[in-house]
Amino acid sequence: MNKKFTRAFSLLSAAVLTFTMLTACGDSEESESESTTSSSESSSELGEMRDITSMELVSEMKLGYNLGNSLDVCNADRDGDGSVDENSENVDETLWGNPTVTKEQLEFVKESGFDSVRIPVTWRDHLDENYTIDSDWMDRVQEIVDYAYDLDLYVIINLHHDGGGDPDFGAWIRSASTDYDGVLEKYQTIWQQICDRFESYGDKLIFESMNEVGFDDLSTNDAYETLNNLNQAFVDLVRASGGNNPQRHLLIAGYWTDIEQTCSTLYQMPEDPANRCIVSVHYYTPWEFCTTTYQYEWGSDDEISLMESKVTQMKEAFVDNGVPVIIGEYGTCYGNDEASRVLFCETFVKLCTEAGMPTYIWDNGGLFLRSELKWQNEEIITAINEAAGIGTNE
Repeated sequence: MNKKFTRAFSLLSAAVLTFTMLTACGDSEESESESTTSSSESSSELGEMRDITSMELVSEMKLGYNLGNSLDVCNADRDGDGSVDENSENVDETLWGNPTVTKEQLEFVKESGFDSVRIPVTWRDHLDENYTIDSDWMDRVQEIVDYAYDLDLYVIINLHHDGGGDPDFGAWIRSASTDYDGVLEKYQTIWQQICDRFESYGDKLIFESMNEVGFDDLSTNDAYETLNNLNQAFVDLVRASGGNNPQRHLLIAGYWTDIEQTCSTLYQMPEDPANRCIVSVHYYTPWEFCTTTYQYEWGSDDEISLMESKVTQMKEAFVDNGVPVIIGEYGTCYGNDEASRVLFCETFVKLCTEAGMPTYIWDNGGLFLRSELKWQNEEIITAINEAAGIGTNE
């Protein structure tokens, strides 16, 4: 289940698909200066870390947006044909076709009703042999985080396509099934650097352990145990790091971030002395409608009933037992029936909002036309605002 790469390939077949993405690392001396003189928290001043539970934090989130196909880009075999689709010696956020990320883009997102942004980040093309992150890349990640953080948005950052399905081209987390110790060393080294860079940020910055990862080449028990162990190592490392990190709210990836598989009793949330962990799942059901143009319409009684059952399953397994949930991704494919796309998003956000689970819509640059600062389908944005109970910001 290689959602990002499969999704990107499938979306290319949609008639109105537009990939957009963003650029980077050393855009200019001005850009470099902004990253070091940002109004965000300096290393000597800790941001606010309120005395609230993760459930209370999640309840403050109403509507989330994914800045996809930007900082998560990489040299990758996205269509599974055995060769790299886009390739660059110096990977920046424009590699997959999106423009450079600007603060104005995130201001537009906020003005459109969103109070939260997930910024997927892929690190695999920016590491030396000791897993040290390239300083320009780290600076650019921080600069974009600051765009959102300074707008008082909730911000989520993660390890994204480092867990991708193309290990021959750089994805590495799934190799834990055959080299757990080696993967763990790399994983901890990367997260330690991220923790150090962002330790002073307040509770509106959330770390997410990884993206969509599973280990189906192992037995079922061993597969879950491997993911559980990595998630536990993530929590242990963050809690042992400095600044605000011992109390930072953390987002824990479910098994493949799939609702059914994450609700298995084999999936275990990490032990956390701060008791500040949130579980992350994604929703792309049916796959043929959400990520391809093979299913043009959606909205039958059976399809709506299935969506209701999945949301209820997640609520009963986690929320009702005191474990907060974030739906880190959901979305529909450009090129399918627009009315169906609106209905899908509206229905899903309404159900999740009622269940106490905030939603983050996936965008690869086809929903938010970033160069133009406009939405491909304004009705989707209006509908999910209303479904989340916040209305559209004028």
